[in-house]
Amino acid sequence: MAIDSLFWDIGGVLATNGWDHNSRMEAVQAFGLDWEEFRERHDLSFPAFDAGQITLDQYLSRTLFYRTRTFTKEEFTAFMFAQSKEFPDSRAVLSDAARTGLYYVASINNEPRELNQYRIEAFNLRKDFQAFFSSCFLNARKPEETIYRVALEVSQREPAKSVFIDDRPLNLENPRRLGMHVIHFQNAQQLRADLRALEIKV
Repeated sequence: MAIDSLFWDIGGVLATNGWDHNSRMEAVQAFGLDWEEFRERHDLSFPAFDAGQITLDQYLSRTLFYRTRTFTKEEFTAFMFAQSKEFPDSRAVLSDAARTGLYYVASINNEPRELNQYRIEAFNLRKDFQAFFSSCFLNARKPEETIYRVALEVSQREPAKSVFIDDRPLNLENPRRLGMHVIHFQNAQQLRADLRALEIKV
C-alpha cells in the first residue's frame, strides 16, 4: 500500500526544541535565576502552556514575574525565541519530499502557541507543511493517542498510508498502535534512507 501522507515532529527533528531543559538551563545562567524555584514553577505550568490553555504572558507571570525582576518579559521572550535553530540537513529532506507534490505533509508537534507561531514564521514552514497539528491548537499532547488520532481524522488520511517521524521513541508507540508507519529520527542521512526504504521519493 503506497504511502501518501507524511507527519513530522518539529522540535528535535527539523529544529532544536523550542523550550527544553537545556534552553531553560541557559536562561538560568543568563538571567541569574534560581534553578529549583524556576523548575518547580515551570513543571507545574508547562503542560497548560504546551496545550494552549495559558498564554506566554501567563506562563511568564507564573514562572518568573510573580515578583520584581531586573529584566523585562520582552527581554526574556526574545531569549526564548532565540533558542530556536533550524537543522538544515533534515529540513532539506522535508523540502525534497514536499516538492514532489506526491504527499500530504503536516506536523504533529508539542509546542506552546507563541513559540509554535514564531517557528512557523522564522523557518518558513508553511512552504512545506499543509497543516500544523500542534498541541497548542488541539489541547492534546504527544505521546497520548488523541493528538495522532485527531490529526488522522481531521486530515482524512489512512494510518496504513501514513508515516510519522519523531526523535523520541515513546512518541512513536501510539501512532504505531494506530497502524501508522513510524521512523525514529536520529540524523538526516538515516531519515532519508528510512523514507526511501518505504519507497518515499526524497
